[in-house]
Amino acid sequence: MTTPSEPEDRASLEAARWLVALEDAPDDTEIRTRIDAWRAASPQNEAAWLDTCAVYDLMAGMAPQHRPLRDDRVASPATHARPARHWRRAAIGAAAALAACILIVVGPGLLLRIQADQWTSTAEVRSIGLDDGSVVRMAPDSAVDVAYETGRRRVRLLRGEAFFEVRPDPARPFVVEARGVQTAVLGTSFNVRASADGAEIAVRSGLVRVDGAAARPPVTLRLQPGEWAQVARSGVVARGRMPADEVAPWLVGQLVARDRPMAEVIDDLRRYFPGSIVIVDTNLAARHVTGVYNLADPVGALRAIVGAHGGSVRLVSPWLLLVL
Repeated sequence: MTTPSEPEDRASLEAARWLVALEDAPDDTEIRTRIDAWRAASPQNEAAWLDTCAVYDLMAGMAPQHRPLRDDRVASPATHARPARHWRRAAIGAAAALAACILIVVGPGLLLRIQADQWTSTAEVRSIGLDDGSVVRMAPDSAVDVAYETGRRRVRLLRGEAFFEVRPDPARPFVVEARGVQTAVLGTSFNVRASADGAEIAVRSGLVRVDGAAARPPVTLRLQPGEWAQVARSGVVARGRMPADEVAPWLVGQLVARDRPMAEVIDDLRRYFPGSIVIVDTNLAARHVTGVYNLADPVGALRAIVGAHGGSVRLVSPWLLLVL
């Protein structure tokens, strides 16, 4: 299990405090604005908010009124007498604090195992055959929830990355949801990667429609083979092209980076290393990386990535790597 870092611990506790403040004053626009600003300040804050709200909803058995504020779906509580409201606030505070503690002590793995139908651990790649003949290939440290309904096939990518090979069925579109972004197809193959800030979709074959309804403003895109797009919750979109056969290189044990920040590339490597990778030199984190690396040797890959920019990697223990 990956131990949460100190920034993640702090973000989880702050998320619990904001949740209590919102419940105490759900119509206070200033609080909502401050929460939005706090969430936008870092990917850790955004992830902590979503995880804490989800754990609290499960614990409290309430409707998902604590979902992202940008959805504008926060319900106003019913009017209560003062003693009842005081008790409700205390209960909410205790539940939110407990939710944050659960996230800190056992990490997000507990929440994922409650929500997910299938998940993978560090360095594990798994193929799942679905009822309609479609196949989901899950990358390490990933989780999916499958929900087939009349008229629609739906898969939620809760964490990580997955490659989808979809069996055509015009009567039932296939929809993948990840971080508020929906990818809809009839029959195609494509890769989806969830991040703290949104989702990235890359198409190997066929045509997909990408909808970021939760983004502000909403986003709708169409992608063809070899095209990729990153859709952030803020509505910011980045697009590009690559050889179609290079979509999802992790399927063949490779990490391909094209002018990506080193911090993002190292995040991908973390799914293959059974421990923690800590970037001590923050200047290195912002350097851009281009290259092809072997995922079967994450330590060697990390040394190649960092060494090209004058940095070094120190193996403190089999479970801790420092980037210096």
